[in-house]
Amino acid sequence: ISKHIWQRLGCEQDAYITVDTAGTEFAGGGLHTTLRDLARFGEMMRNGGRAQGQKILYPEVVADISRGANPAQFVSAGYHTLPGWSYRSMWWISHNPHGAYMARGIHGQALYIDPLAEMVIARYGSHHIAGNLGIDPHSIPAYHAMALHLMQSK
Repeated sequence: ISKHIWQRLGCEQDAYITVDTAGTEFAGGGLHTTLRDLARFGEMMRNGGRAQGQKILYPEVVADISRGANPAQFVSAGYHTLPGWSYRSMWWISHNPHGAYMARGIHGQALYIDPLAEMVIARYGSHHIAGNLGIDPHSIPAYHAMALHLMQSK
């Protein structure tokens, strides 16, 4: 990850990944970054896998992630704060008119990407509830409102 992604993004600090007792990386969570470097990663995703004039990820991979899955099948997962959304490859897809999608962590961590508004929001938080149920009704509409505001000012 360091050689093929992080260094090529021009990140300012090393990132760390949580490992289990055997030293195996835990890919389902535990990525520790600086906020600015997380935003750099989000900007690379927003630009179809490109950063600093080079291809970091295959554009097909980014397109597949941002396309998401079937929102109708996602309903049974029970995420009532994410109506119309889906989940694909560890990303949460809004299926809104902007094509927004996000990576979500515990206690309010988020990387929200709105391609139409050309906006990336990197957020660290410390909400007392680990899951996002307590913040979704406020944070997701706020992200979209910021995107709308940015688009009006163009």
